[in-house]
Amino acid sequence: MPQAPRGYGPSTLPNSLELGVIGNCSFTALVDRHARIVWSCMPRFDADPVFNALLDPSDAASAWSVELEGQARSEQVYEPNTAVLVTRLWDAHGNGIEVTDLAPRFFARERVFRPVQIVRRLRPIAGQPRVLMRLRPRFDWGRAIPTLTRGSHHVRYVGPDMVLRLTTDAPLAYVLDETPFLLDAPMDFILGPDETLDAGVRQVADDLHSRTARYWRNWARALTLPLEWQDAVVRAAITLKLSLYEDTGAIVAAMTTSIPEAPGSARNWDYRFCWLRDAFFVVRALNSISEVATMEEYLRWLGNVIAGEDLRHVQPLYGIGLEKHLTEGVVEHLPGYRGHAPVRVGNQAYEHFQHDVYGNIILGAAQAFHDTRLFRRAGLNEFQQLERMGELAWGVHDSPDAGMWELRTRARVHTSSVLMNWAACDRLAKIAVALGLPERATYWGQRAQHIRDRILRESWSEKRQAFAESFGGSELDASVLLMAEVGFIDPRDPRFVSTVDAMEKTLADGPFMRRYEAADDFGKPETSFNICTFWRIDALARIGRHAEARAIFEAMLSARNHLGLLSEDTHPITGEMWGNFPQTYSMVGLINGATRLSRPWDTVI
Repeated sequence: MPQAPRGYGPSTLPNSLELGVIGNCSFTALVDRHARIVWSCMPRFDADPVFNALLDPSDAASAWSVELEGQARSEQVYEPNTAVLVTRLWDAHGNGIEVTDLAPRFFARERVFRPVQIVRRLRPIAGQPRVLMRLRPRFDWGRAIPTLTRGSHHVRYVGPDMVLRLTTDAPLAYVLDETPFLLDAPMDFILGPDETLDAGVRQVADDLHSRTARYWRNWARALTLPLEWQDAVVRAAITLKLSLYEDTGAIVAAMTTSIPEAPGSARNWDYRFCWLRDAFFVVRALNSISEVATMEEYLRWLGNVIAGEDLRHVQPLYGIGLEKHLTEGVVEHLPGYRGHAPVRVGNQAYEHFQHDVYGNIILGAAQAFHDTRLFRRAGLNEFQQLERMGELAWGVHDSPDAGMWELRTRARVHTSSVLMNWAACDRLAKIAVALGLPERATYWGQRAQHIRDRILRESWSEKRQAFAESFGGSELDASVLLMAEVGFIDPRDPRFVSTVDAMEKTLADGPFMRRYEAADDFGKPETSFNICTFWRIDALARIGRHAEARAIFEAMLSARNHLGLLSEDTHPITGEMWGNFPQTYSMVGLINGATRLSRPWDTVI
């Protein structure tokens, strides 16, 4: 491996979640503030990471860096309303470069063009900058160093199961030998499939860049935005869109694995799969700002999930290609994020019984029966498929499960699970009304009422003056706040107001909120869970405490990284981000909070 001269890049490169994401609904890549691509799984979200430096701080890590001699500072922004990322690096003498990163996405030949391809564009912006490029892809979780073959303007990186081709107008010798050179003109680099470009690299890069930027600007322009916090909503929406694996319609919970929920906690999980719960919340948030195409894509995937089930059990998550078995293992040779092992691949939660899954299926599909804009509206056949899920919800509504927090060693009748069983029956009744099926509406309405009565009776804790996390329990859990969001209870009901008060006294750390108060398989949680904070914001707004809700929402905006992205967790003392990144739940919360709290448009127009 070539040894680079000293003086390139920043003096240290500690891993952090100060990252940007590029992608195109086929794959994504994470880029740090110094223009290093530190994470990218190819050819899809759950594949082997071609770049794994996020989980490997050692010299053996795989990354793609562009390093400026004597770098002193950097800045990073997105081109407005796009997924095109721009990083500028400066040295102490005013020399500077600009690195533009994108994954192509646009309409071509009556379909979306979204190759597994990274376009990197370098240009000098001041002085006479000297740069060094290190392109070190790896395969098999970093174990396999590719064989290199060289052409006149390209390099092939040949791995056991994949070949990547870099095409560039930069001198190949400088790239392969990691030789510093003077960047005196723009240069383009296209890394992707082992295919010849149909034109010169500059022409191709220009075309991919302009068409991709135009696609995202047009996409963002079609969103229905709140008056306030528009930039935050657009960034959250684009990030959620990038979490869609468009080939099948699955939506991943996050783009990474094994970023711990807290330092040294061993709460390191692989989130590169499709949880039916998380996907519902993504669909609901995007629907709220008039982006319904993601729902249509997701319903393709969901239809395949429930069509193939044996009517006894639906898993809480599946692979993005409908894989059922997501066997959990550990990659022993990788140190982990900041040295926090283990690095896990797969997720044991696929074995769990999480009874809220049936409500999440029906909630995720419900709008398709009522929205006349859709290309593929749902009808009687789809309703009958969902009724199968409703029967499963009814059958387990008072049975113990692992709950939405996926507890591995404890089962209870969790209030949040029963709540979603109620939602399943309630929404089926409403769909039946829309379809003109009064007998089925009565059938499901009666079941919904029965479950509602049980929740109100058996989840209420007189001791805590709050709805508890389980039937007959007394411990508090933030997921109970979903009662108002899914329409189970009037938010002004004294019991719900009292529950919110109890949650704030017990689970709040300043503006942030933890999931629950009880110890779990790993002890008591140290960090706050971002979506719980957003549920708190929603609940406060619904019960009329708007000023408090806005203050907490502003605190969450401040907790984002420099590009407006959030991970799963926030440390209440340090404010640092922990957990997998970017987390769809958290980005959903940004959209929901902004739309709930914003002043209406008619106050200014």
